[in-house]
Amino acid sequence: MGNPVTGINPRILEWARKGSGQSIEDVAAAFGKESSVIQEWESGQSAPTYVQLEKLAYSVYKRPIAIFFFPDIPDEIDPKQSFRTLPGTEIEELGADTRHKVREARAMQLSLSELANGSNPSPRQLLKDISAKASESASSIAEKIRDYLEIPLSVQKGWKSIEDGLKTWRAAVEDNGIFVFKDSFKQKDVFGLSLYDEEFPLILINNSNAQTRQIFTLFHELAHLIVHESGVTKQDDSYIDKLHGHSRQVEVFCNRLAAELLLPSSDFKATLRTYERPDEEAVNAIAWTYKVSREVVLRRLLDMELVGKQRYERDVKKWREEYDARVKADAQAGKGGGNYYATQASYLGEKYLSLAFSSYYKGRISVDQLADYLNVSVKNIPGLEQFVLQKTS
Repeated sequence: MGNPVTGINPRILEWARKGSGQSIEDVAAAFGKESSVIQEWESGQSAPTYVQLEKLAYSVYKRPIAIFFFPDIPDEIDPKQSFRTLPGTEIEELGADTRHKVREARAMQLSLSELANGSNPSPRQLLKDISAKASESASSIAEKIRDYLEIPLSVQKGWKSIEDGLKTWRAAVEDNGIFVFKDSFKQKDVFGLSLYDEEFPLILINNSNAQTRQIFTLFHELAHLIVHESGVTKQDDSYIDKLHGHSRQVEVFCNRLAAELLLPSSDFKATLRTYERPDEEAVNAIAWTYKVSREVVLRRLLDMELVGKQRYERDVKKWREEYDARVKADAQAGKGGGNYYATQASYLGEKYLSLAFSSYYKGRISVDQLADYLNVSVKNIPGLEQFVLQKTS
């Protein structure tokens, strides 16, 4: 079985568990043990074996083993402090995987600072040229952002696919000083998050969602950054009704700004007048015209009191179930595996990849360090490099 490991700081065991959002009972179940065993580890009465510590670190808490031997609890990003507009109940519902994603996002900010010598490499930085308060007009701020990104509405309507739209919006945001990463979240009802920083603001999008949903998430989180707040986009935003004061104002502003960027009010109303009634066929056509989700269109109609809440909730539920069913069917059919290097490149983004490889080519970092920055093994560096070179040539 192995001997208990000596030198573990039991306070860090407790801190790591609570930081992962898990109870003692959750951890005990992962090991097939009684809760009293985990309690004894955290009180210092006993300690896990090395094999058990490896499982705790890599599988349960997703932490480096070394951290459990630190003399003091390390400083770390706190979701309650970072996502101040989320009520406490919503923070508590963030799963272990999502909390790990928050830590990874913060680590990416630190990596960006190291690779770029502490200074954002983008010559144009949207957040330094445009800022707003949640009390300001979402439509006027949206117009400023669209102009800054240099993507007129005519271009948006002319995209041949939703994929083109997502890639173009993301590239425009990244070209203007905001790094956008993607990852697959186990917690499906979390669509993405953002971490505000004066030099390296960051958006992380859940790649498991439909691309139209990813586009809305991109702009909801951009809105958070515009008001200098970190944020989380969740599937069910009914918690906003429970918010008060500044927190409510921020979340309402973020939703409105994202909607105004994608569906400018004046143009949307003009388009709407070309249809006899806002039935499902009209919603589908309008969504395709603007390369947005049907949910965004229907939400607009709900806000304009052209459809009722009952229809909104029914149709949105149906569309989400249809998407989940397609994803499940594709997985069962063995579809969607894709190219490993294409997936990694999509997750990291061209800007970050370019920054990392540039540092490597200049001799500032070793190939091992490059692998760490890219979160891949050294053996996969040549393949990823070749993929990046093909994309940029």
